[in-house]
This record gives sequence, C-alpha cells and structure tokens, in this order.
Amino acid sequence: MSRQCIQPLFIILSLCFFGCTNTQPDSNSNTELSLEERLKARSDSFELDTKYVAPPGDALAHHTSGFAKIMCSAVFITGLDPDFAAESVGYFASPYEHRSKVGKPIIDRENKAVHIDLPDGTRRTAIYTGDQGCVCLPLDSNKLYFEPKEIASSLPDAASTPWPLGDNTSDQEFPTELDPVKIQAAVDVAFANPDGLTAAFVVTWKGQIIGERYGEGIDLNTPLESWSMGKSLTGTLMATLIQNGVYNLWQQAPIPEWQGKDDIQSQIRIGDLMRMSSGIRFRAPQDPDFDPELGYPDHLYVYTGGISSFNWAATRPQQWPPNTIGRYRNSDPVLTNYLVRLGAESLGEDYHNYPTKYLFDKLGMRNMVLETDPYGNFLLQGYEYGSGRDWARLGNLYLQDGMWNGERLLPEGYVKYASTLAPAWLADGRPVYGGGFFWINGTEAYPIPKNAYFMAGAGNQKTIVIPSHSLVVVRLGHYKGSSPGNDDLKEAFKILMEAVPEG
Repeated sequence: MSRQCIQPLFIILSLCFFGCTNTQPDSNSNTELSLEERLKARSDSFELDTKYVAPPGDALAHHTSGFAKIMCSAVFITGLDPDFAAESVGYFASPYEHRSKVGKPIIDRENKAVHIDLPDGTRRTAIYTGDQGCVCLPLDSNKLYFEPKEIASSLPDAASTPWPLGDNTSDQEFPTELDPVKIQAAVDVAFANPDGLTAAFVVTWKGQIIGERYGEGIDLNTPLESWSMGKSLTGTLMATLIQNGVYNLWQQAPIPEWQGKDDIQSQIRIGDLMRMSSGIRFRAPQDPDFDPELGYPDHLYVYTGGISSFNWAATRPQQWPPNTIGRYRNSDPVLTNYLVRLGAESLGEDYHNYPTKYLFDKLGMRNMVLETDPYGNFLLQGYEYGSGRDWARLGNLYLQDGMWNGERLLPEGYVKYASTLAPAWLADGRPVYGGGFFWINGTEAYPIPKNAYFMAGAGNQKTIVIPSHSLVVVRLGHYKGSSPGNDDLKEAFKILMEAVPEG
C-alpha cells in the first residue's frame, strides 16, 4: 500500500462530495500526521459502540494450519518440490518466521496429505480433495463436513481449440501495429531478477496473446498461488448472478444471520461489500491501527481456523456504518461468497460446479482450482489457484465490458462499477480501491495510466487491465520473490507503454 501523503484539501473535498457528515478532525491540525494517523482519526469519528472478540486458539497453531494447507497445495496442485515450497510460497497465511518453530512438513503422497507437528505435539493436517484442492482440517477433527465434488467441464480439447476458448495460437499473426522486439524485451524484463521468482507472465493486446513466458518447471497449464486475485473472481461470480436476475447490486445483502433484525448491519448492500466498505468489525493486518497484541486476526482466521468461514464473518459486529470507511478485510469477500453459494443454490445449481458452468467454460478457463473450508464453502478471498492464461482470459472479460462471444456475462455497467473508485476509500484519502474487489492505479503506483484497474494478490500476483491501451497483463510469482518481482514488473510496464500505442 502506498504511504504517500494525501493532501488534506483532497480529503475535505472528497468528504464533502460523498456526504460523510460526521465530525472530521480539522485539516489544519493534522497536516503533520502520518497517513495511518489520519485514517485512524477519521475512523474513530465513526466508531460504533460494539465489542470485539478475538478468534479463539493459539496463533502458532493457526499459522501451522496455514503452512500445512500451503504445502499441500504447492505439492499436489502446482507440483512444486516440497523444500522449495517451504522456502518460497504462501507467506501470507503462514509467515516465514514461524516456520522454523514447528516440525518439517511431512508429505504423505500415498494419502495426499501434509502433516506438521507443533512443539507441544499438536498436529495440523491439510488434505488434497481433488477438484476442491487442499483443505486444512479442524484442530479437533480428522474429517470434512462436506462431500468433495468432481467438477464437470464441457470444454473441447485445449490443444486443438483456438485461443481464447483453447490454447492453440498457431494461426495468430503478430499485430503489424506493434514492435515484437520491444514486446519481447518487456516480457524478458519481467524475469530480469532471478530473486523475483516470477513464474508466469502473459500479455494480451485486444485479446490476442502478444507476449508470454514461464519460469522453470511452470507452463501454460500450471495452477499457481493467486491469493487475493480470487476476491475479484468472487466479484465476477456475484456479477453473473446479478446478470441472471438472482441479485441486484444495490439491494441489502440477504445474509441469513442478519435477517429479521432492525439494526445497522441490515443496511449493508451487496455493492458495499464488494467495495470493501461494509464496516464490519473484522481485524486485519492491513488495518492502519493493527495491534498484534489483541490476538490472532479474523482476516487470517477464516483461512486457517478450520471453521465455517461464512458463519464466522456473518456473526461479527459492526464497527462503522456501511459505506463510510474503506478497509481491506476478508469479511467482505467471505460474505459475498456466502451470497454466491445461496444464489447458485437458488437456481438449482450445484454450488461447487457453478463457477465452471457459468464462467470458466464460457471463457475457456481449464486450470482453476477453488479451495474451500472444511464445510465446503469457497475461500476465494485467497485460496484459489490458476494459470497465467486463465487469469488473462478473466481480465479480457473486463476489457470487453463483460461481453464474451456475443453474450453478456456481466451486467451492463458492472465493469464501470468495478473500475470506479469506492466512495469510502476516497473519503479516507486513498484513491486506490474500486468495486467488485478490484484495485485502481489511482496513485500511479505503476507507470501506467491512472484509470488502469487490477486484480491483486499477496506475493505480487497481478492481473492488470489497461483499457486505454487494450492491454491485459498477468504476472504470477512465488511469494518469496514479491519485492524484486514487483520492481521488474514496473520496468516491464515502462517498456510496454512505449511499445503499445494508446487508443
């Protein structure tokens, strides 16, 4: 997250424009405050009188649960060497500094499971389920509370089917408007620093692949850790349900646990959830006032707790009124996924097969693996794996305003909603978040137009849509290389902006 100073005048203007009427600290008195201090001062003015209860359990046990799941996915989905995976992937749910405190991961290839022992003898286990990927088991149970499903796809053979429905690009000629030498230079720069651990880099122009490269042991079909890019996928699945008449973007979110209550939570709209502006009290490491002494964060607990993530998020209290404070918290995508499940089942569809039937098969996405909690609820706030080409297909759906092969998959106006700055984030003085769980290049963190918008995941996973240049750029990498990989990505963008004309 950018830490640049936001001009106080901008904050005041945005507050007035969006009608946030609560008392705001005087701009003349806080010009020397840091961004975090200004964010806290503003959020304090909206604070509701509700109690916070931290997730139960030991933090190291939760971290180790995340470690087991990450290792399971790395080995059985991506096909990585276990030693490399333990050093290089998945730090978000399993911070690297905690890995030395527990036993070495035990890879049970016969039963497709990973076990890790804590110093007190407690064992955390994750198992590979097949099409629902890997699932961390609850601490006090060795079973799942759902029956894993085999996903049925109707797609033809990828090798013989032309891109984008398939992977055959043999009939495509490089566009005469572009310079292939410069494009290749941009692709190579994305891999310039070996420490960046870049695994996949795909560039499309007007939907055509113009640049592509993969890291060692990776190819166009390899599902890679994608982390919070899955939030944008969550928004896309919700958009398909809106398009099919199940929901309206601006209706009050019909979360079952909120029904029959006349309180502030019943005012949260679906569109607020997908702008990370629900106001639910759900501690996250990204909070400007995050204090680790208050306990293990809810933001991670829905990954590692072995719980029903939907129920946990739906039973957290409200911290601020909806659509007033923008915070990056997993409560909002988890609850949107809750609604996706309810919506798919209301259509009489199998929940686990819904993404394939209503989205993946239409776009040609063959390599997505969507993981769940032990109750079968998708954890698409970050537990999903996809190939570079699959993310490029999804990005091109947005570049084409939600249309695909003449069919409208996303509602008219949804892409504009996704690519427009969220009011609560603007009021906070952070012009970086939009709708549908998309980020926006509002502070020009990348050397591309400010109106570019993108899916983003921990470890520098990116799918960036640049409408002014008809570009979609996908960068996936192993988590340890996040920082140098991001530097390479910025350099690649500089070359792409020179190589691809605007318009």
